[in-house]
Amino acid sequence: MVSTFPNSSTVNLTNVRLEIRSLQPQLVEWRRRIHQKPELGFQEKITAEFISQKLQSWGIEHQTEIAETGIVAIIKGAKSGNGKVLAIRADMDALPILEENEVPYCSQHDGVMHACGHDGHTAIALGTAYYLHHHRQDFSGTVKIIFQPAEEGPGGAKPMIEAGVLKNPDVDAIIGLHLWNNLPLGTVGVRAGALMAAVELFRCTIFGKGGHGAIPQQTIDSIVVAAQIVNALQTIVSRNVNPIDSAVVTIGELHAGSAVNVIADTARMGGTVRYFNPDLADFFKQRIEQIIAGICQSHGASYEFDYIHLYPPVINHPQIAELVRSVAAEVIETPLGIVPECQTMGGEDMSFFLQEVPGCYFFLGSANAEKKLNYPHHHPRFDFDETALVMGVEMFVRCVERFFS
Repeated sequence: MVSTFPNSSTVNLTNVRLEIRSLQPQLVEWRRRIHQKPELGFQEKITAEFISQKLQSWGIEHQTEIAETGIVAIIKGAKSGNGKVLAIRADMDALPILEENEVPYCSQHDGVMHACGHDGHTAIALGTAYYLHHHRQDFSGTVKIIFQPAEEGPGGAKPMIEAGVLKNPDVDAIIGLHLWNNLPLGTVGVRAGALMAAVELFRCTIFGKGGHGAIPQQTIDSIVVAAQIVNALQTIVSRNVNPIDSAVVTIGELHAGSAVNVIADTARMGGTVRYFNPDLADFFKQRIEQIIAGICQSHGASYEFDYIHLYPPVINHPQIAELVRSVAAEVIETPLGIVPECQTMGGEDMSFFLQEVPGCYFFLGSANAEKKLNYPHHHPRFDFDETALVMGVEMFVRCVERFFS
């Protein structure tokens, strides 16, 4: 008999063990409680306290207040013969978005919302901790579960690494998942190599010479300069980057002027750069500034330029990615199943962990169009099919068992 939850009749859960399926009511309760109390990066005090209370009630060793609000739980397997350490990472911060969902568990914090699934990630990690703690006799080695703050910004992974979460005991590999509404429930997106892009940000202010809109010869029009820069920046990807290397240069902000008959003295713009190839890490900053400098010089304008390397690309280790893929093949039974070439230009600071130790970050499909749970991430109506929670726990538990075996 195929085991399913109500309204999830297309997803086969027979490969999710009964004891994990029985955790579904608790997983939903934890997720919805966290969803109601969303907190921005490095402010996750309510969430961290809830996690700590759960871990303490189960008797799980853990450390709190790492990189302000982060938590690391330690679960040691009772089997002998393996001294390896596997880390599982879950982010727990929310976004500055006013929720528009009309659900009983809607955000109670105005202007803050779990619009990316981190509430689900935290619930899955808690469920995994609970199960592993009560089945320590089934695996050897040590599991570190990392509850990370501030993934959405300014980034909590690097401060946690600097605080030593990958040490004492030293982590051999790390895995993590992202509930993904770009994939339907009952799918897993996993691949070796680049999964998510680097995230880099830049801002530029153009200084011209303002004046009357009818007497342009007396001015240096900052808007004209900015417009030429916007157009020229689009040639970087089309003419300076190898066509095999996917990349994006997006201008998301452009502000100038205050009256229709006045030539603007200054223009301010900002944008983002995304790419998969780590060899491009220093290229975009240099090329963008070259273009800005050249156009400004040709018009007699000047500029200020600021560039931020936020997150490197998420690069999965082939061996750990294959471990996750093999587990997904056992857990997921749908026509789509595994999506091996799933990639996105979105970014993630899981990348910092993957720079330190071999690991794999993967997508767990969570959209359900029939229940209208398919709004995109960061949308004020974002929500996901909570059936994915038990699937996430099963994936993590099997990865632990296979890694140590």
